Amino acid sequence: MLINRDASALLVIDVQARLLPGVHESEQLVKGCRWLMELARLVEVPVLGTEQYPQGVGPTADELKTLLPEEDFIAKTFFSCADSPESSARIDALDREQIVICGMEAHACVMQSALRLQEQGKKVFVVADAISARNPLDTEYAIARMRAEGVKIVTREMVGFEWMVRSDVPEFRDFSMKFLR
Repeated sequence: MLINRDASALLVIDVQARLLPGVHESEQLVKGCRWLMELARLVEVPVLGTEQYPQGVGPTADELKTLLPEEDFIAKTFFSCADSPESSARIDALDREQIVICGMEAHACVMQSALRLQEQGKKVFVVADAISARNPLDTEYAIARMRAEGVKIVTREMVGFEWMVRSDVPEFRDFSMKFLR
């Protein structure tokens, strides 16, 4: 199954500035999430962000926070976005059957969200080069477990090319010039 831009939404999970210094390859994580968020904007795919207990942990990294309106970042205390009533309601309101996920931490909020969304009937795609955790082993095992449970593991470029579908769409020029470097 391919990712269809008319059927998908991007979920950016808990990329909070205060936590980033302890996350493995955090600069790459933020860069990957930003890449996906900007691409989603280009092809008009809806984006939601979540923040794990922001009053204690703080807000999303500024580099990502500026890409979405404040109201599109949802505070939660559940690890799984699907278990949080507020984020679950916002995801459902998008009326998209495919959810593309990036963010952190891979073995906690990302994995639990992916598995629970899949249990709820969503088709879930986790972007391997746009997730991370404090310990790279946690990311490795989270990917293995999600894959074993049927979650689709993809890369940013897979998402991009699948959202594009073809090279003669108007957005492809921007995609090839700005995103494929």
